[in-house]
Amino acid sequence: MRAFPTHHRSSGTRYVPRVEAAVLALLAGGVIAYPTEGVYGLGCLPSDADAIHRLLRVKRRTWRKGLALVAGNIEQLERLVVLPRGPLGEEIASSWPGPVTWVLPAQPGIPRLLTGGRETLAVRVTDHGLAKALCLRAGSALVSTSANRSRNAPLRTALRVRRALGSELDYVLAGPLGVLAGPTPIRDGATGAYLRGA
Repeated sequence: MRAFPTHHRSSGTRYVPRVEAAVLALLAGGVIAYPTEGVYGLGCLPSDADAIHRLLRVKRRTWRKGLALVAGNIEQLERLVVLPRGPLGEEIASSWPGPVTWVLPAQPGIPRLLTGGRETLAVRVTDHGLAKALCLRAGSALVSTSANRSRNAPLRTALRVRRALGSELDYVLAGPLGVLAGPTPIRDGATGAYLRGA
């Protein structure tokens, strides 16, 4: 397993058993919470419809809003989205790994549960050590939506996640957040415009 970035101020080996436990929960069809760049996220395997339905119930969120995915490397996204060419494609590639989510054309056959019935999908390649380790160890990009009930503020500590949502989750991976003060910015992969954040 690769070392975790130094901005987490801790040895990555400290988290290896927890990452393995979280991956086991994911592979068993579970819904977990895990730290990301700015908030705790809720996640599951994007190929597991039952787990996605459970996650949406935890969030109290309609499937029509769609869901974002986080990946450990760009290869995990190539079967999910169409990566644009040209200057904007270069800008997207240069922003990854990093805390920027891009809305890109979905590959044919991507479930409506993920796209919300649209032809696009929100994705990013993360540089957050624990989130990246989860994706790489699970061998898949993961659903990544903020850990909170819809319309409530995103949760930023493992303790608050456990208190608010813990009884409905299969695992809470405790660890430090990244460098952001909130959820990642979202940008339009067709125009480069900011859809959230700046």
